[in-house]
Amino acid sequence: MELNREVLDCMKRLRRRLREELAVDIRMSQPGAINTMLSACLTSSSEETRQLGQLLAQYSDQPFTPAAEGSTPRLQAKPTSGSLRMYRGQRVYA
Repeated sequence: MELNREVLDCMKRLRRRLREELAVDIRMSQPGAINTMLSACLTSSSEETRQLGQLLAQYSDQPFTPAAEGSTPRLQAKPTSGSLRMYRGQRVYA
């Protein structure tokens, strides 16, 4: 996927909305940032946030299926090669 101006602008707007609405802080440089943003959009109650998620999904060629009435939202992940890295917070050693 090419990160052009449209994609970056969409990601910035979406990142801002997700931080304000859901208190989710996503760094655009983190691995899997787009998938994390899309997953958060599916849990949003804001139509504008979900529309931004759909736009980002189109730009990134990711399937995005918003919730239908009474169903659970799902993000269909594309198969990836390599390992998945997850941030689990800062380690504290006593």
